Parts: sequence; C-alpha cells; structure tokens
Amino acid sequence: MTDADAPADSEAYFRRLVDPDRLRTYLADELGPADAFDVRRHPEGHSNETLFVTYGDRELVIRRPPPGETAETAHDVLREYRVMDALQDTPVPLPETVLACEDHDVLGSDFYVMGRTAGDVLRDDEPARFAVPEHRRRVGEELVDTLAAVHAVDPETVGLGDFGRPAGFTERQVGRWAKQFQWAFEVTTQERAVPEIAEVTEWLRDNVPADHEHTLVHGDFKLDNVMYAPGTPPELVAVFDWELSALGDPLTDLGWMLSFWRDPGDPAPATPELTATFMEREGYPSRRDLVDRYEDATGIAYEHDRFYRTLAVYKLAALGEMFFRRYLEGNSDDPLYPTMETRVPALAERCLRIVEGEEPL
Repeated sequence: MTDADAPADSEAYFRRLVDPDRLRTYLADELGPADAFDVRRHPEGHSNETLFVTYGDRELVIRRPPPGETAETAHDVLREYRVMDALQDTPVPLPETVLACEDHDVLGSDFYVMGRTAGDVLRDDEPARFAVPEHRRRVGEELVDTLAAVHAVDPETVGLGDFGRPAGFTERQVGRWAKQFQWAFEVTTQERAVPEIAEVTEWLRDNVPADHEHTLVHGDFKLDNVMYAPGTPPELVAVFDWELSALGDPLTDLGWMLSFWRDPGDPAPATPELTATFMEREGYPSRRDLVDRYEDATGIAYEHDRFYRTLAVYKLAALGEMFFRRYLEGNSDDPLYPTMETRVPALAERCLRIVEGEEPL
C-alpha cells in the first residue's frame, strides 16, 4: 500500500506513519464497512504528513504529524481540523471535514480525515490552461481575494472566539520562532552555525509594530497551499495547511504570501526547492498589485513591509532549521531536509537584505 517501487527506507518510513489494518478498522467503526481500501503517502509537503486514502467510493485525505520528537506547538493537526471545520459554511473555500482522532492507538499520533478536492496546486509551474495573461492575472487575484476572505471571517460567529490572543500576537510570533530556532540549534549547531540569525532576531524584536488589526490568520498562506479547480477561468476551490492558524495580525499572512511571490528581476531564490518562479511571466500581478488589491478589499493598510517580509523569511528559515534537525536525527526521509544545511544560511542572508532595503516590495 506504499507507493509502487518505493525504496526500502521509504517503505520503512511509511510503516512509521500508518498501520493500514488499524486505520481500516477505525474507518469501518466511524464510517461503516467498505470493500475498497487503499492508503498511500503523498510525497509533496514538508511539514505534516499527508496520506491519500480510498475507502469504498470515497477519496479521503489524512493529515498527521511526522514521527519522532517535534518542537513544542508544532504540527498541531487537531487545531488545523478545528478551524477548517468551523469555516465550512463561510466564503473561505475548504475541503470537507470528515473526522478528527486523538486516539494514538490508531496511527500513533493525532490525525484528521477530510475529503479530497479535485484540481491543481501550483507548485513548480502553471497549468497549460492558465498560460495566457488574463488567466495569470486571475490566479493572483483569486489568491489575494481568498486571503481577504479569511481575514473577513468573524471568529465569534463561527465559534473561534477563543482561538487565540490577538493582542500582542506579532511580538509573540517573533518569540515563538526564536524558540523554534533554539530547539533546532540544540542539534544542528554540531554541524554548522548560522550567526546571522541572532542579528535578525534582535532587529525583529526592535521593530515589532506597536499595534495591528485583529483577525483570523491562516499562518501559512501562499500559492502552493491552495488549489485551483479544473477548467478556466482560474477559480480557487480549497485552502490547505491551517496548522499555524490563530487569531492575530493579518499582515503576517500578507507578508508571508508576498515573500513567496516573484517579480521580474528578483534575486535568485534562497530556497529554489520551495520557490516557484513562473509568476515572473507576463500577465501575473506584481507584489504591489497584490497589496493594492488586498488593501482595497479589506480596508487594512499594509505598513511596515520590511518587518513583515523579514519575519516571513525568518519563519521559513526556522522551519528549515527544524527540518535539518529532524534529518540529522533520522526522523524524516524527505530529500529537502538535508539541503537546509546551506539553505537556512541563505535565508538568513535574505532576511538581512530585506532589512537593508535591498529587496524592496
């Protein structure tokens, strides 16, 4: 039930993620028996693990944390499920939520089940059907319009009024990601140091905006965490990866999205494995276009750009350093993780370029 022709180490990792017999028993108890059953690991994504499950005539997706020790507060899949379930009847496009499980006897961890959505996630390139200027522009417009929809949700109305403490959110974000670095550095500094991180951390602490709007935030909103429907014109039909969602500062979401969006003439990506460049082509909106559309849709002014994009790249670097620790400890077979030995220092240098104004909006 693993991917066909998978190497032995991948098969061993798959067995750490799922016991198919236990999973089938759980699904039968919750959803009723089914003749057809298959489970396979989805190779994309680099944080929580994704499993595709065929169960009877249903196509399902399971999200669970990676095996092994994880940093405190990371990989909270039940939190991810809660927010997705709460948003089912809002304008935010989402997969159907099905089940949440905290019984570790099933998979060895918390996990949740959702319906599988049909469409395309734009990771490495655009679908051929989008390769005209009017569709390219619409890809960007759908993306930023959906982010505005997330930020327009009334948390109290959907039952998320206690989903976080929005006051002081941005300052706590700096502290949280500094702690994630500390956790990773316990192991990774035995291989190499990243001294620039201390300088970036200090700058972020000194430049946290004094106040901010309070909204629901996604926490990882970017082009390859959404799905576009089959056909044209481009229609965004699902937002994924809500594990970092909270009540907080909406501009942290906007800065994160912008940090992955490319304009023509940008420097080479610090993490080419994680950075698509096709939006440099004719027709795609610029970062400034996206900001203008967001401001028009939400009434929220995008101020302190250097802070928010620096924080975004700092967060990505922290994630990368946690990946590197997991690789060194043998808790992932993801080929991306060992590349973080050099990618995280490159991200730290990018942070400093943004701070110095060398990578403007």
